[in-house]
Amino acid sequence: MTHELYLSIMAIKTYSNNDVIVKWQSDLCIHSEKCFHGLPKVFNPNQKPWVNITGASTEDIVAQVQKCPSGALSIVNEPSQITPSQETIVETMPNGPLMVYGQMKIKHNGQEVLKDNKATAFCRCGASRNKPYCDGTHKKIDFIG
Repeated sequence: MTHELYLSIMAIKTYSNNDVIVKWQSDLCIHSEKCFHGLPKVFNPNQKPWVNITGASTEDIVAQVQKCPSGALSIVNEPSQITPSQETIVETMPNGPLMVYGQMKIKHNGQEVLKDNKATAFCRCGASRNKPYCDGTHKKIDFIG
């Protein structure tokens, strides 16, 4: 089952297999392709829809989604054995975004937005069209930093 909600240029899509719901937020995606290379039977950008939620076991899907460096892919209803870390981690990616791992509230333009995902990629190159978030432009401009 796929649900789509479009907010300006941002697309939010959900995919469900009755055990888990995977959420994809296009505005957070930095196109690292970890999902595609890690579980190509589920994540294939050359197919429509690009997520085949029945292509692998729920455990494999959850494990791969948790590897998403930007948090664009997240689990809406995680199995009870998986508990998110309470620690906040900030990591500078080589020639890429500033990654913040953990649940957080972000204030942008004076408005508070609760980010419920485990990872958020913030732009370091200054060229993102979705500031303060990374949109992958650093790859197009060959950002070094």
